[in-house]
Amino acid sequence: MTTATKYFDMTAAPMRIGSARLKVRELEAVSTFYQSVLGLAPLNTDDRRITLGTGSTPLLELVGDPALAPHDRRQAGLFHTAFLMPSRADLARWLAHAVAAEVPLQGASDHIVSEAIYLADPEGNGIEVYADRPLAHWRSPNGKIRISTEPLDVEDLLKAAGGSVWSGFPQDGIIGHVHLQVGDTGAADRFYRDVLKFDIAATYPGASFYGSGGYHHQIAGNIWNSRHAGTRPDNMAGLDAVAVILRDTLDLAEISARADSAGIAITEHNGGTTLHDPWSTAIILKV
Repeated sequence: MTTATKYFDMTAAPMRIGSARLKVRELEAVSTFYQSVLGLAPLNTDDRRITLGTGSTPLLELVGDPALAPHDRRQAGLFHTAFLMPSRADLARWLAHAVAAEVPLQGASDHIVSEAIYLADPEGNGIEVYADRPLAHWRSPNGKIRISTEPLDVEDLLKAAGGSVWSGFPQDGIIGHVHLQVGDTGAADRFYRDVLKFDIAATYPGASFYGSGGYHHQIAGNIWNSRHAGTRPDNMAGLDAVAVILRDTLDLAEISARADSAGIAITEHNGGTTLHDPWSTAIILKV
């Protein structure tokens, strides 16, 4: 692979997204959507919980409770879960599938670092489906990562499928990033930058993009709909948790020490170490 076509290796990043957990009111309807639209497969199911993923890798956990209050887009929580396709051709095949199935799409953007399609699940949880561009596209002459929002050349993207068709979520597809709604970007910086030690890879007015290992962002936080939002109500549908995979046990120990110094409660359990951001989203750290 030449320098011009080199892509970011997410497995080499000190921190990356493993999975997300959503609380939903209509478990079967939301699960069916992610299976039919995104091609995720059920890995584990019970009466109140369905885990979806690809191969043996869990990507999305759905926890059902009909008594939950409906999603409120003004609250802190989820802006979108971003599913990263392994290649531009995979994104093109998925887009052709979505168009043929008449899936309502909310937008299509060229972000310089990536090409992205936007939609939402039946309960209003935002979704991005995207493919990264080669690393050579990412940076300005001064070395800074460039993230913009320009119209996407959809016709050119669709050509990348080369006549092949969508056959389900790719085995090596992942959640590339989770974009959050927060109440204050300064408070978000103090948690995601200062405690977790993500870098601020880029900023927009009202938004910070947090990257690890040189990625454009594994997490982002914006106040566009949620300025001054407080702690998210526990009985509301929407984002519940994000699992972050750490490369090194030493990083986990250092995060725990910084969280303790900042007065942030830490819970150790078999599934990892959990702490909560200022708006009550659980961040589950796993090595």
